[in-house]
Amino acid sequence: MAQLPDNPGVYLMRDAAGEIIYVGKAGSLKNRVRSYFHSPASQPPKVQVMMRHVADLEYIITRSEVEALVLECNLIKSYRPYYNINLKDDKSYPYLKVAVNQEFPYMTVTRQRVRDGSRYFGPYTNVGALQDTLRWLRRYFSLRTCRGGVWKEACRSRRPCLDGHIGRCIAPCSGAVSPEAYRVMVQELILFLEGKGDDLVHRLEEKMRQAAERLAFEEAAKWRDQLAAMRQVLARQQMATERTGDQDYLGVAHEGSLACVQVFFVRDGRVTGREHFYLDGEGGLDPGEALAAFIQQYYSGAGYVPEEMVLSLPPPGQEVMQEWLSQRRGKKVHLTVPVRGERRQLLSLVEENARLLLNTKAAGQRRETEGVLALQEVLGLPVAPGRIECYDVSNLQGSNAVGSMVVFRHGRAVKGEYRRFQIRGVSGPDDYASLREVLGRRFRRLQAGDPRFAAAPDLILIDGGKGQLSAAIQVMNEMEVGHIPVFGLAKREEEIFVPGTAEPVRLPRDSAALQLLQRVRDEAHRFAVTYHRQLRGQQLTGSTLDAVAGIGPRRKAALLQAFGSVARMREASLEELTAVPGMNRQAAGRLYAHLHSEGRLPAEGGS
Repeated sequence: MAQLPDNPGVYLMRDAAGEIIYVGKAGSLKNRVRSYFHSPASQPPKVQVMMRHVADLEYIITRSEVEALVLECNLIKSYRPYYNINLKDDKSYPYLKVAVNQEFPYMTVTRQRVRDGSRYFGPYTNVGALQDTLRWLRRYFSLRTCRGGVWKEACRSRRPCLDGHIGRCIAPCSGAVSPEAYRVMVQELILFLEGKGDDLVHRLEEKMRQAAERLAFEEAAKWRDQLAAMRQVLARQQMATERTGDQDYLGVAHEGSLACVQVFFVRDGRVTGREHFYLDGEGGLDPGEALAAFIQQYYSGAGYVPEEMVLSLPPPGQEVMQEWLSQRRGKKVHLTVPVRGERRQLLSLVEENARLLLNTKAAGQRRETEGVLALQEVLGLPVAPGRIECYDVSNLQGSNAVGSMVVFRHGRAVKGEYRRFQIRGVSGPDDYASLREVLGRRFRRLQAGDPRFAAAPDLILIDGGKGQLSAAIQVMNEMEVGHIPVFGLAKREEEIFVPGTAEPVRLPRDSAALQLLQRVRDEAHRFAVTYHRQLRGQQLTGSTLDAVAGIGPRRKAALLQAFGSVARMREASLEELTAVPGMNRQAAGRLYAHLHSEGRLPAEGGS
C-alpha cells in the first residue's frame, strides 16, 4: 500500500485464478485503493463480497482523470469483469454506417465500428426497426448498395446492377451522376439521420420550386413525393420542448442487479428516436453508478455526442465525465439534472418508460429463475443447473447432416456460446451415430482446453427419447464425463426421459420446469434446422450455377449478391440477368435457359 502513487489512474483486481474481477478509476490511486482495505466494514455489501475474492491488485498510472476514465471504459469492455456494471450484449448492437470516405458513399448496417472515416449512427437495439428504416432511406436516398468486387466491376463496365435498372439506386457506377451531385444527396441523408428533418424539408422545398421554375415537372414531382414522405415522418415525431439544439434525455430504473436506461434523442425540440439498454451489476447496483457506467460504455462508441445530456440524477464523477464527453464531441457538453419545468416533465416520461421496460424484463428473469429452481427439484439435481446445454441433429435422408449445441445460463439463452457441427463420420441418416459424434467432439475439445468449449455444463438436454438418450450416455461414459446429468425431452408427448428409469417423467403443461426445457429444446432444434437449410441451400445454389458454362466463381458471387437465391434468379428476366456486373448476354442467356429448362436462348426482351 505504501508504494501506491498519488496519481490518477486505473486499478485492476484479480482473483486467485488470475481473472480480472473488477476495474476502477481514481483521481488518487493511493487514496482510492486504501479505502477498500482501511474501512472494509463501511463498504457496501457488494464490495465486501468482492474483496473476499481479491488475491492480487495492479494499477496503471495516467496523466489525468479523463485519461483514467477512457482507459477504465476500454478495460471494462475488453474484460467484462464480474463485479463491474456491464452494458448487456453491447457488442451485438448494430450501427447504421455511411461510408463518407468514399467518392460515392454507400450506407449499410454493421456491428463493427472502426476508424475508417465513415459516419456511424447508433447503436440501435431494435434490429427489425433499423432494417425498416434502411429500406425507407434507400427508397428516398438512392445511394449505391453494392460494394467490393461487384462495385469495381460495375464501374469498369459502366453498366449498373439490378438496383440501378429498377430505380433503387441512382447508378453512380454508370456515370449518371457527378460526385458533387451525389455528395449533396449524402449530405441530405446525414441531415435526416442527425435529426435535422426541418432543415431537410427546406432544402426539398427549394429543389421543388427550382424544378418547377425550369418546367422540369417530372423532377418537381419527385421532390414533391419525397417532401410528402419526409413530412409524414416528422409528423410522427413528438414535439418535446421549445428549446433548440440537441439533447439526449437519460432516465434510469433499477431493481436488484438489473438496471434499464431509456434514452430519448431530442433534436431541435423534437423527439427523433428512442432506445433502451439493460445493465447488469452483480450483487446489486446503485442507480447513479449504473447511469455513469452507461454513459461511459455507450458514448465511447456512439456515432454522435449531443451538446447536452439531461439526466434523472447526477452520476458520480460528473465533472470528469463532462470533460471527457466534451473531448469526444470536440465542443462543450453539459450534463444537467432538471428539477422543474418542461424538461423535468419530459424526463419523467423517460423515467416512466425505463421503469415499465425494467418491470417487464425483471418479470421475465424471475420466470427464468423459477424454471431453473423447479428443474432442480423435479429432476432431483444436487444443485440448480446454472449452465444447460442442449443438442440436436438435423439431416434430410442423411445429406448435409449437422448438429447443434445451444447454451442457456440461469434460464436465458447465451447465443454467443452456441456451436454448430457438420457431421463428418456418419454416412446415411443415423441420428444416434450423429449425436455420438457431436457429443464426442464437444467433450474432446473441453478436455483439450479449447477456450471455445472451456465451460462444462451443469446439465445436458437431448432433443429426443430413449434411443437418443442412450447414445448420449454411451459417449459421455466413454469420454469420462458421465457425472454430468443428462436427460432427453421427446416431442409430441413432451416426456422427460431419465437415465436408469423405465417410465418417463410427465409434468403439467404449465410447469415452469417443463416450459424451460421446451424453450431450450426448441432453440436447439431451430439452430440445427437453420444450419442444415443453409448448407443445403449453398449446395443447391452451387450445383445449379456450376452446371452452366461460363458461370465461374466471380459471376456466381455477383449473381448471389444481386439476387440472393436461385429462386429469385429464376424469376428474373434476361435483361435483369445481363445487368449483373460481370455478366454478358451470352452467359445470361445460357443461365436463363438452364433455369427454365428450355435449352435455348430466349428471344430479345423475353422474360
